[in-house]
Amino acid sequence: MYNAYCRMYQKTFKLVSPFLPWREPELIEGNNCLDKLPDIIKQKDISRILIVTDSGITALGLMDGLLLNLQKRNIEFYIYDKTVPNPTITNIEEALEVYISNNCQGILAFGGGSPMDCAKGVGARAVRPEKSISQLKGQFKVRKELPPLFAVPTTAGTGSEATVAAVITDSRSHEKYAIIDLCLIPHYAVLDPMLTIKLPPHITAATGMDALTHAIEAYIGRSNTAETRKFSTDAVRLIYDNLYETYINGENLEVRAHMQKAAYLAGLAFTRSYVGNVHAIAHTLGGFYSVPHGLANAVILPYVLEHYGEAVWGSLAELALAANIGDPEASAEENAKSFIGSIKSLNQKMGIPQKVGKIRESDIPVMAERALKEANPLYPVPKIFGRNDMLKLYQMIKE
Repeated sequence: MYNAYCRMYQKTFKLVSPFLPWREPELIEGNNCLDKLPDIIKQKDISRILIVTDSGITALGLMDGLLLNLQKRNIEFYIYDKTVPNPTITNIEEALEVYISNNCQGILAFGGGSPMDCAKGVGARAVRPEKSISQLKGQFKVRKELPPLFAVPTTAGTGSEATVAAVITDSRSHEKYAIIDLCLIPHYAVLDPMLTIKLPPHITAATGMDALTHAIEAYIGRSNTAETRKFSTDAVRLIYDNLYETYINGENLEVRAHMQKAAYLAGLAFTRSYVGNVHAIAHTLGGFYSVPHGLANAVILPYVLEHYGEAVWGSLAELALAANIGDPEASAEENAKSFIGSIKSLNQKMGIPQKVGKIRESDIPVMAERALKEANPLYPVPKIFGRNDMLKLYQMIKE
């Protein structure tokens, strides 16, 4: 009965989705394309802008050229750089205070998924001052146009520059949840591979596997469309062709650019078709232990795909062929298992562990409940998991 309710809920969302006012960010891409952004901001009649980033970005000096160009165009900027991995409600409220007290007219997110999620949260609070972040949790609670939002990713993974979601952590309850609304899609996305050259190999690996998880979960879910399937297969192909080369040769701008495009395409896919149980579990690991999201996804992905069993053989076989690791003469089961094997192999080659070492046995029941609550009834997964499925998966991934 419960499964039938979940499927009806998901089917309703899928039927309604084509009629929603979807939009894609205006895309700016290519080497040094960040230099174009100040002129675009100026053309939008913005003279005061909030920049949301993190201390690592500031320390690396990645924004120095941008800040100089903003100054040249008499655009005042106010920097909030205290965003932490798995951004918190406190981060959003602190950044919002900077936005309000300086009468800012736009928001520029600069960094990985965390600054982008934080920036989206600031935008949501700015237009809904009467609602707290926890009151905005879930679907379509904002419903108001955000200030101009510019997303500048410095990793190739989250796809947040293309998505409807901001994922926030409540530090007190260790709960990690999403605010989902079409108005959270950034207005501009800047894909400049120059910004990813200094990414350490382990972050390149984890963020790349994050993008792969997005593409796969969007593809195997029941709410995919011809459009999202193309986004996913193109992303998977790009990731298989470029991720490992990016990991071992980070100075290669061409492969860096391909990975940025893959992350963006995967973002377009999952923002329309949703993610699945991999993300539901990963969010609990981020909330409880601050495990980086991409790393959590990378570890969990093969376990969940295997647990789905034959429900995903057909879809994974198609992705295996798209990634040029499948055999057209082999069965769907064989190709699907080859694809899962290739994910494990890629993880291993890039030093990603097979297990998560921080999980406490006493936390598992609570995390399992939260993962189920996130996944059901919203995520159109190929197979609906129950409590026993979740408990079993946590046992599989813990050391």
